[in-house]
Formats: sequence, C-alpha cells, structure tokens
Amino acid sequence: MVQAPGPVFFSVKDCGKTIITKTQGQKVASDGLKGRVIDLSLADLNSNEALSWRKVKLCVEDVQGYNCLLNFHGMDMTRDKLCSLIKKRQSIIEAYVDARTTDGYIVRLFCIAFTRPQDNQIKKTCYAQSSQVRSIRARMVQTLSDLRSSKDLKGLVKDLISAPIGEQIERECSGIFPIKDCFIRKVKVLKKPKFDVSSLMEWHTDEGTDVGTAVAPVAEEGLVAGAGGRL
Repeated sequence: MVQAPGPVFFSVKDCGKTIITKTQGQKVASDGLKGRVIDLSLADLNSNEALSWRKVKLCVEDVQGYNCLLNFHGMDMTRDKLCSLIKKRQSIIEAYVDARTTDGYIVRLFCIAFTRPQDNQIKKTCYAQSSQVRSIRARMVQTLSDLRSSKDLKGLVKDLISAPIGEQIERECSGIFPIKDCFIRKVKVLKKPKFDVSSLMEWHTDEGTDVGTAVAPVAEEGLVAGAGGRL
C-alpha cells in the first residue's frame, strides 16, 4: 500500500492510499502504479463541501519510495449536478476549445451554459435564436482561448479551480442573450510532453519563498567631528 500526495495548490496534501502487488521477479511494483488514474472530489481536496460537484482526475506519473507523484489528468462534473441544470423551456449552449500550454500540454476545455428569462419577462420559454447561440458560442471560445494564453498547465489548473470563469462568460454574453449556470463542464488532457521529473516535482513543492519578517530600522549613530570614531 502506497500513499498518494496531491499537488501543492490543493489544501489537503494527502489524497489517499492505493494498493499494489509487491515486486516479484521481473514484475516491478512501481510499473503497475505508473499510469494509474485517481478520481477525487474537489470538496475533499480543498475541504469545501460546496465544490462536491467537481471531480478531479490525477494520474500517477512517478513513484518515489512509498509516495506516488501525481499530475493533472482531467476534470469533470458529477452526473447529478449536470442533470439538475437541464430543464425545459430553455436552450443549452455548449462549446469547446483545444488549448496548448507553454509547457507542451494539449488540453481540451468544454463549456456549457443555459439561457434564462429576461428581467420582467412574462413568456414562459426563453429559447435563443440560432444566430444568438452562435454568437454566445464564439464568446465562449474567445474567453477560453484567452484563459490558456501564455500559461503552463499548473497556472491553467489554478484558474480552472479558483477563477470564476463562468461568471465572466455570463457578463460578456449578457448583451447577446441572458445566460445562467455557465460552467467548465469537462477538461481532458489530450497530449503530454516527454516525462520530466524536475517539472513534475514543481507540482509537489511549495511555491512560497521565505522573505523573513519585517525589521525595524536602526537609527544611525552620530559621529564626533574630528575624532574619526563613533560616539
């Protein structure tokens, strides 16, 4: 049984444990762990039950002793959350974009949104026209493309977890047609660069640098004229 410590930007560092058969002959235990995908809830990783609808996939890239070094593999929504958003008398708008990060990863981002009634609307339905759907989809693609520009995978995952991307898209599309419940529905890692241990260790090392504590300024000591020494 080995431990699976998570990346540093999650508040909970210990993701859990996984079992593996011991090394026997030429069958090495670490080879059976590499490539294993772990499906976790973001609520458990960040100790926030409000994020229980978000699932995070982490892949075992390397094994050091009894610790599995994990890398980002994808994100998804739970089925009950997705089903609770789908209702009658509204339009569903979906878009996706392939993003290439600065460190060589190719990630596909899926976005979903739903139309909502306008303020003081009496009509029950709130369907969007096909031209409005195309315009909203174009805004989604543009926002997702700007999100991944000049960022590595680590920065992209941080934005997907913490940044309110859905609210930003809702504000930008409000002039076309009012939308609600805009989320990054799914994230898939399509291609990974050549394995590098040093870049993987950046996911598991603390980024904070010790700058020390503030020190009060020391008053300068006066000099005696002509004495050449201190008072």
